[in-house]
Amino acid sequence: MFINRPTGGDGSLAAFLLIASAAMFPTTNTNVVDAFRVPSSDNRIMYNRRSLTGTYIDDDRGIISSPQSRFKRSALLFMVGEEEEGEVQEEMQEEEEEEDEATEDDDSTDSEEADDPAEAVTSYKSKLNPRRAFPAAARPGSSATPRIDVTMKFGGSSLANSECVDRVTKLIRDRIRPPPDEDGNASEEVPVRPRAVICSAMGKTTNSLLAAGEMALEGRVDVEALRTLHLQTIRDFDLPPTTQNEVERLLDECQDMLNGVRLIQELSPKSLDQLVSYGERCSVRIVAARLNQIGVPAQAFDAWDVGVMTDDNYGDAKLMDGTIDVIKERFASRIDPDVVAVVTGFIGHNTKGRITTLGRGGSDLTATAIGAALKVHEVQVWKDVDGILTADPRLVENAIPVSQVSYDEASELAYFGAQVLHPIAMQPALKADIPVRVKNSYNPSAPGSVIDKTGNPDRMVTAITCKRGVTLMDIRSLQMLGAYGFLGAVFGCFEKNKISVDVLASSEVSVSVTLDKKQREEDIDALCRDLGSCAEVELHRGRAILTLIADVGRSSDVLATVFRSFSAHGIKVEMMSQGASKVNISFIVREDQIDDAILKLHSCFFEDKCDVGMIESGQSFDLSPSCQDEYEVQDDQSIA
Repeated sequence: MFINRPTGGDGSLAAFLLIASAAMFPTTNTNVVDAFRVPSSDNRIMYNRRSLTGTYIDDDRGIISSPQSRFKRSALLFMVGEEEEGEVQEEMQEEEEEEDEATEDDDSTDSEEADDPAEAVTSYKSKLNPRRAFPAAARPGSSATPRIDVTMKFGGSSLANSECVDRVTKLIRDRIRPPPDEDGNASEEVPVRPRAVICSAMGKTTNSLLAAGEMALEGRVDVEALRTLHLQTIRDFDLPPTTQNEVERLLDECQDMLNGVRLIQELSPKSLDQLVSYGERCSVRIVAARLNQIGVPAQAFDAWDVGVMTDDNYGDAKLMDGTIDVIKERFASRIDPDVVAVVTGFIGHNTKGRITTLGRGGSDLTATAIGAALKVHEVQVWKDVDGILTADPRLVENAIPVSQVSYDEASELAYFGAQVLHPIAMQPALKADIPVRVKNSYNPSAPGSVIDKTGNPDRMVTAITCKRGVTLMDIRSLQMLGAYGFLGAVFGCFEKNKISVDVLASSEVSVSVTLDKKQREEDIDALCRDLGSCAEVELHRGRAILTLIADVGRSSDVLATVFRSFSAHGIKVEMMSQGASKVNISFIVREDQIDDAILKLHSCFFEDKCDVGMIESGQSFDLSPSCQDEYEVQDDQSIA
């Protein structure tokens, strides 16, 4: 390609557009086209249609063929002055004559190639550019490559600063167009088409905004730390002035709101929801601008602009019925499928147009709701671990990722403290039968964990989790022996004092329940007074719930291993629950024993290092040498 581009204009772009159009109407004539002139009146674009395509249409055969038979020419684009026009045309004429002579020698060998124009075009392109040496249908990221539609969600820790934002945006780009491997070979990774990327606020921005609200009630307004974080990130990337202006406008609006709080000395739930929204609204604008900067078409949206509608319960709003349909319509009518919609998580609009927050797991809920509306292949939730782990890695160094779990298992894990999607957040994906994949933004090559309807039914134990700081409440009443209404009276007192229960076990004359640390002490005291009219109440503080996510159908094998381990290591179980859930067995133990209990069970179920032996399907077991003497002594004592 030879270009003598005149200065001061966009002639090259116009020329390429003109030539692309002209290629649809092949001819062998050389033309000078004056339609797209650059600022200098002496310049014009001259092109040779035959040289551009190297082909013409054979009307008799109805296929693409070539006067030269082989595709030896690149497009020739000339932007020349009138005084150079004759010289250029002479050069083109000489080149055509040379090719015509060479063609006579090659006609016999090349006639077969012309019969398959698609093959010929692919071969021709591969010679022009070595990167195109493989078929178009196999090119990673090409329109012919099978892609999967996804929604992607990134939390605050993944967007903590400019370095994190850069990593996340490049991660998105590399999922869309997987780069070649270290040897230069095409990636085997399946490219994705992110229909939406849901972003939380950067780092600890939400907590900082809540703290700023408290400070405003005390008479001080300060958002400089937030301003520095966001504007420095913009400067680090040298993002366009429009992005900086939008973010500064939001931060100024946030500061004005805090000044209002300072003056009227009131911060209502409605005001709090608006206050915390500024973090995510700033975040998505920065992420979208950075994506565009690195070549990924993207546009920032507040969640209500894509149809996220909620009820009026400020601070813990729920999605309105019909929200999924609204989201579907908004995306269909307003958003190009090949443009990444960068959407705020955690927030929405109620029917009055007021900002609301979705409560715990709100950003995950936004991701699954949009995924369900768009019927994507999977929802991806990016965290800082390699998926769902068999235990808390801060306690168990040998915790390993779980490749597949069911929705029920994931819900139980989340409820009892594991860092998984909140059960409410999984509901849209569950109803639409869309898998949710938990991946690590710091290790994107890891496959992560898939949450779907089936999980892995061949596994005896999936994971171990716990909830600390629990209070065990024992309620006994011999007066109610054989009388109906005992449980009704007990739970009537719980309802009156608005206290919820985690785990429950009952008999005819007693009920044992656990209360988590979020319950207020004054509410628990009031509950004890109300229960005192019909029962005796005992409180045992400093307890913990150890939960096995397991196949309850094999509970005998599971419990045999658990109780042998607990007995061998002096861990006392004060309460156990294996209720309606088919995936959960819970034990109440002293909090000072919970770490040891988890470590021992993890070594049995996941590390093949069980010191008391494993029982599976009624099989016998072998004790480790360290435990054999102890069990012999215990057996002798029981016989005596």
